[in-house]
Amino acid sequence: MENQHELTVLLVEDDKFACDEIRDYIDQLDDMRLVGVTDDGNEALDMVKYHVPDAIILDLELHQGGGNGLIFLSKLHDMGMNKLPYVLITTQNTSNVTLEAARQLGADFIITKYEKDYTGQNPVELLRMMRNAIQRHSTPDTTPPITPAEQDRKLTIRIHRELDAVGISPKAIGYEYLTEAIVIATKETVPNLARQIASKHSKTPASVERAMQNAINRAWSNGNPEELARKYTAVINYERGVPTLTEFIYHYANKFRNELV
Repeated sequence: MENQHELTVLLVEDDKFACDEIRDYIDQLDDMRLVGVTDDGNEALDMVKYHVPDAIILDLELHQGGGNGLIFLSKLHDMGMNKLPYVLITTQNTSNVTLEAARQLGADFIITKYEKDYTGQNPVELLRMMRNAIQRHSTPDTTPPITPAEQDRKLTIRIHRELDAVGISPKAIGYEYLTEAIVIATKETVPNLARQIASKHSKTPASVERAMQNAINRAWSNGNPEELARKYTAVINYERGVPTLTEFIYHYANKFRNELV
């Protein structure tokens, strides 16, 4: 009988067009589910630990992101996981030496992007074709259920990566407040986040809001506009030019809720 379980997939890709194409295609399918998207190899390792996906679509180069596919593969096997995902490489690389190295490091299949008929549907359809085999040969996951404290720790790490990426300084007072606000908003809807955080730190809600917005404003004032647009993908009011506090917090809360919960 055909296995009806969804194939869970992590996408590690730095080309926004390719990400959108693959995401949009998988969203139409009822036998696959995208559990996360990232252009950073280290963040991808965190997501693998959290999700334990059945398969990974891995861009070998990651020129616009962080790290590269070979480093990711090496670190993936050093993690000592009970269940290793099926790794499907996509690449523009034509070097037989490099591709052989990827295979030796654990790549299960390689698709070259320079073929004239290549689209983002190609890797997805290959995984669909192999879905039952991938799930049947996966080593059972015996990892104990994640505790709420460990879930919060991993979520905090993810949030710090995002804040660092857009240039919000860990030294800024608002950095800690933003982290706490995004953690709370990811898990529940709270009418007044600033009041809850202010109570914890014995501050006024106004001072907490001001510290968070100032941290955001400084990042957008000092950052490279193109880099910010690549890292922060939510729409920003053109005239204002910087995210509001609510927009910023819930952009990330929605992202993590969709990917991690």
